[in-house]
Amino acid sequence: MKLLRYGPAGQEKPGILQGDQRYDVSTFGEDYNEAFFENDGLERLAEFVAANAGNLPVVAATERLGAPVARPSKILCIGLNYSDHAREMSLAPPAEPVLFMKSTTALVGPFDDIIIPKNSVKTDWEVELAVVIGKRASYVAEADAADYIAGYMVHNDVSEREFQLERGGTWTKGKGCDTFAPMGPFLATPDEIGDVNNLRLWLTVNGQKMQDGNTANLIFNIPFIISYVSQFMTLLPGDVISTGTPAGVGSGFKPPVYLKPGDVVQLGIDNLGTSRQVLKAYEA
Repeated sequence: MKLLRYGPAGQEKPGILQGDQRYDVSTFGEDYNEAFFENDGLERLAEFVAANAGNLPVVAATERLGAPVARPSKILCIGLNYSDHAREMSLAPPAEPVLFMKSTTALVGPFDDIIIPKNSVKTDWEVELAVVIGKRASYVAEADAADYIAGYMVHNDVSEREFQLERGGTWTKGKGCDTFAPMGPFLATPDEIGDVNNLRLWLTVNGQKMQDGNTANLIFNIPFIISYVSQFMTLLPGDVISTGTPAGVGSGFKPPVYLKPGDVVQLGIDNLGTSRQVLKAYEA
């Protein structure tokens, strides 16, 4: 299945994507949140969709799309997980995954604006494959990690490099700004995307190709990441882990290139659709 959420921000309704058509499933009675995933929501939703085939309301193409998952308890990210990205940042590939968090207030829809933070001069882009956790996970064995995956999404891990790298402390202050986690357009269950270890991911700015990578080049693969993170914290159903970005981020160019108001970022991953964001200046 492909799950989506649509409607005004904060009032999203659940839907699905079948082929090129969006359908409303709000009569299913649940949003795509922790309780949904924890209580076999994907299986129950599939049964509901099958039982109501031909009778589901169509969602207009003009409707806004929200993030495919209602606000998760955690948005976790893996840094420097492609060797080419580590090189462009002049950093050694890590011996263990670099783990940081984005705020849940960063989460927005796939076509929502990105707001450049007040006093920002180095807002950057990162196309990433995000994994959604399907059930409570603690001390998971790598061999069992696939059992904990609900699905995958496109994620733009927007980053303010000065806040992240030049202001001291952890990376979080440059990663968790409002609107810095556009996700979607949909969540695809694992059966929908083929080989997760061979997915092309790309990003353009104003039509110019900046990133063009493949998940085959991940340093730490997805089962290892899930197992690794679960050694340090319990992952709850609906939690998101973003798995890293390939080379081509703005800070890796010489001289660096950063986003400015009016810029248009487009990004996508094989079998997971595309998203598009316009950069806007912060307004009080």
